[in-house]
Amino acid sequence: MAEKFDNLEEHLEKFIENIRQLGIIVSDFQPSSQAVLNQKLNFMISGLQDIDKCQKQLHDINVPLDVFEYIDQGRNPQLYTKECLERALARNEQVKGKIDTMTKFKSLLISELSKVFPEEMAKYKDIRGEDGPS
Repeated sequence: MAEKFDNLEEHLEKFIENIRQLGIIVSDFQPSSQAVLNQKLNFMISGLQDIDKCQKQLHDINVPLDVFEYIDQGRNPQLYTKECLERALARNEQVKGKIDTMTKFKSLLISELSKVFPEEMAKYKDIRGEDGPS
């Protein structure tokens, strides 16, 4: 799988370099450089075709749209992964806190209900297979 990405990266680097050279040629265009300009344009077209061929090899890769927003904002796309993990950890801690609170509430509720309704709670615990308040 890594070689597919390496292949794409290589084609992208060549394409970017070709575009850079094309920009230099266009910025200082002379009629005598028309042949070189045509050659660079043909390289650009073949570069796009090579990149398109790489797309077919990587059709099963999904990239979240937020990653592209990070790139558009000039941010490092690797920060997306880091921030997603941080949000997941924070959410996990919130949910764990809620679970702990509900567990304590259940235990307290069973304890208090056992004081008020001892016979019914004994039946409930028998049905649930519980020995004592949990």
